[in-house]
Amino acid sequence: MNIFVCIKQVPSTNKVQVDEKTGVLKRDGVRSKMNPYDLYALETALRLKAQHGGTVTVGTMGPPQAQAVIREAYMMGADDGYVFSDRRLGGADVLATSYTLSQAIRSVGDFDLILCGRQTTDGDTAQVGPAIAEHMGIPHAAWVSKVECDETGVNAEQQLQDVIETVHIPFPCLLTVEKDIYQPRLPSLKKAREIKDKPIHVQGLDTFLDKDPEHYGLSGSPTQVERIFPPQNDVNKESWEEKDAASRLHALLHEWKFV
Repeated sequence: MNIFVCIKQVPSTNKVQVDEKTGVLKRDGVRSKMNPYDLYALETALRLKAQHGGTVTVGTMGPPQAQAVIREAYMMGADDGYVFSDRRLGGADVLATSYTLSQAIRSVGDFDLILCGRQTTDGDTAQVGPAIAEHMGIPHAAWVSKVECDETGVNAEQQLQDVIETVHIPFPCLLTVEKDIYQPRLPSLKKAREIKDKPIHVQGLDTFLDKDPEHYGLSGSPTQVERIFPPQNDVNKESWEEKDAASRLHALLHEWKFV
């Protein structure tokens, strides 16, 4: 079984500046990490590989420094890794991002299963995974909390709002997995030594089947940010002595008309 896992490098802090002209995050110089939800997708892929054999390939769309998350995936057990990096891909919305990833995955090869985390912590749309599948014309399931594979496809349990639904999806297909599917393993020090010289493939738009730059990045994004600004910090703090805390709290709640 050949599995592709979509991973992403996200800021490790919520104190990130935003370009007011373009509405995109300024990632240069910001400490980053692998998107936490993607760790569950990678762990799922590694366990399926252990059960059924095959390979696990990881890929990310981002600047050159995104190679760090590929290296981390290698330390967890991934077999091959790609960074899809091109200035023409920058500033993409959900539609352009998912189209880019669908083209990128096709440029790498054919895969039985594509896995994504539920969402990213810097976007929170939870739409990119299913949108990739729609661009590729393959079946998909979201919010998957359990997966089993056979020769024809996967049996997946979906955590819907009020019920758990079990579906059978034929290969090739795409799943987005929930964070309670497995406990992700830690990167291995032994693996770190083994993969220190392991190559990471860096590819750009010119390797895609569709090379039209108008379909990518800001040009290919039908949604644009009209205005973006940091939230105002209007929190007031005061300290009270223990002896009069109860009375002052009551007075404050009364002033706010809570009591």
